[in-house]
Amino acid sequence: MNWRDYWNADTPIYVNERHRLSHYHRIATDLIALIDELCPNDEPVVLDYGCGQALDADRVGERCEKLLLADTAPTVVRHLQSRFADAPRIRVLLADEVEALPDASVDIVVVNSVIQYVEPSEFARLLSLWGAKLTRRGALALADVIPRSVGPVTDASSLLRFAAQHGFLVAAVVGLVRTALSDYRKLKKTLGLARYDELEMLEMLRGAGFAPMRRQPNLGPHPARMTFVARTLTGSRAR
Repeated sequence: MNWRDYWNADTPIYVNERHRLSHYHRIATDLIALIDELCPNDEPVVLDYGCGQALDADRVGERCEKLLLADTAPTVVRHLQSRFADAPRIRVLLADEVEALPDASVDIVVVNSVIQYVEPSEFARLLSLWGAKLTRRGALALADVIPRSVGPVTDASSLLRFAAQHGFLVAAVVGLVRTALSDYRKLKKTLGLARYDELEMLEMLRGAGFAPMRRQPNLGPHPARMTFVARTLTGSRAR
């Protein structure tokens, strides 16, 4: 099994339904705030690459000219395509179909909690792909990047704080035990998670033709993780 196979299955990453709903509501809220920050006076075309279940995508879509949801998991994509079939501002794609999008056609590419599952060589290829799809004034937002210094104890503490805020603390404690015995833990041990220091990520983004900066706070419920906003330097068209 690899990470793509794992996310294509019914994963136990959320401890219960309240956790799942609270997580996606928080992501959508933070994403809308990011769009307001990057495009305060426009309705942009936004690509959410590795969107997952995107439970609150309809809220985000209201802030966009077009919201493109892309994921590597075919089961996730089929579910999203059915759910948003009648949503005029939302289009759902397999991640492999992003390459067929016109160059310089996307204002914001959001990649949240994805690159930890991507090999460095594939990450370099994706940076080139995302840069090609962005407009000249476009921005790439890499969110939930795990620093090398952040380990499972810090992540567990973040989950427990989030659970206490949203009323599923007991379930979170039980879920941490369940995760320790799950395929997710086994895959982490076998495949590992990609981690990057701040300066390392900034240098990688510069090398890929972006003008990057660290954005705080992180997008989502893990404050010890990092978000980077990188403007394009080599895009071919301005909106």
